[in-house]
Amino acid sequence: MFNQFYEKLKSFMKNNYKTLIFGILLYFILSYPIPYYIFTGGGTININDRVVIENGYSSKGSLNFAYVSELKGNVTTYLLSYLMNWDRAKISDYQYNEDESMEDILYRDKISLAQANQAAVMVAYQKAGKEVEVSAKHYVVTYLFDFSNTSLKIGDELLSLDGEKIEEIDSYLEKIQNFDVGSVHEVEVLRKGKVEKASVEVIIYEDRKLTGISIATLYDFETEPSLSLKFKASESGPSGGLMLALAIYDKLTPIDLTNGKKIVGTGTIDNIGNIGPIGGVKYKLKGAVQAKADIFLVPREENYEECLKWKEKYKYKIEIVPVNTLDEAIEYLKENKNKG
Repeated sequence: MFNQFYEKLKSFMKNNYKTLIFGILLYFILSYPIPYYIFTGGGTININDRVVIENGYSSKGSLNFAYVSELKGNVTTYLLSYLMNWDRAKISDYQYNEDESMEDILYRDKISLAQANQAAVMVAYQKAGKEVEVSAKHYVVTYLFDFSNTSLKIGDELLSLDGEKIEEIDSYLEKIQNFDVGSVHEVEVLRKGKVEKASVEVIIYEDRKLTGISIATLYDFETEPSLSLKFKASESGPSGGLMLALAIYDKLTPIDLTNGKKIVGTGTIDNIGNIGPIGGVKYKLKGAVQAKADIFLVPREENYEECLKWKEKYKYKIEIVPVNTLDEAIEYLKENKNKG
């Protein structure tokens, strides 16, 4: 039986080898990776159950993230993007210099997520009149500029400069101003769990002394009541800051902001509650419509007019609400509840 199968297979291969070779080549060509991100449709994620607060209040409706789906860049997805009117972005657009690796970019995304979450938590607790206390600060390197001369790496946490502990990032920047241009200084860092030594050279750039790095501040904080966020890395991001802050505030206060409705939104948030613009808003709006959302909250600057354009073009039946701050979003939802 095996011999018969072998002979048939050999005969098939002999008669169709050109087709097989063509198919194999075509597969490798179409799946060949290219340095692009391909952005397709969007969707929503209910975050009511992902934010857990001790003795928190519940809602009749839901608060939801809006997200954009992303495909790996290869020949197939790149060609499809033109047929399907998907958006494309070069990976180089996310690199701060040509030496950055994909690992560096992903790490920076992770830091952006952490900063968005901490801003949402701190602003929501403060707005609700609840306790949130910073217990520690971490200063991590997120960019290395082309003009820098340093052995630091993206992801390093700065611990000390010339043997003196870095208590505040402003003190680090002030000390640099007192150093001579061209002088080299020792920096102690935490790198992948180990304390190591690195160096930075003081340079002059646009009439200011710098070490050619960008630093993000991450906080450890304690909250009362206690808070737990149950998200996967793929279920949150900087653009989810507004909705995360609303979800936390909603659970901290007795007023149900949802009023039984499905509310979707997007927008970054900073430590004082300002809402910032995001990318891919047309996909997020479409995802909200497909999810049958009642309200779509969107940053007023840059994104609102685009949403109105797409709503008119496709006759979307959804209320689009522009907001500049967390306060505006909360007040709108409170007023909407009173109207309901």
